[in-house]
Amino acid sequence: QVQLVESGGDLVQPGGSLRLSCAASGFTFSNYYMSWYRQAPGKEREWVARISASGRITSYADSVKGRFTISRDNAKNTIYLQMNSLKPEDTAVYYCFSQLDFWGQGTQVTVSS
Repeated sequence: QVQLVESGGDLVQPGGSLRLSCAASGFTFSNYYMSWYRQAPGKEREWVARISASGRITSYADSVKGRFTISRDNAKNTIYLQMNSLKPEDTAVYYCFSQLDFWGQGTQVTVSS
């Protein structure tokens, strides 16, 4: 069955960096777009970034453009989200999402001094 397992969330100070990972299994990973979403307390889940099956095409929400980078390693069935210059408003649970309409369980990112 399809499984998406996120990791890498942590407590980090404003201006810091984190790298999230999402390990996928149960489907032909290299055939599908993958995305990151996030949900802050009391807010709706929002799209953060998307990457094409090959990894050549990426897109970002305006709120993270220039600070976050999505990438993938199809040999490892894993996508990544490199987050730099983190702000308190980036605090959220971050979710991995497959084009097959499956979600991971989420990983908590907290940006606070």
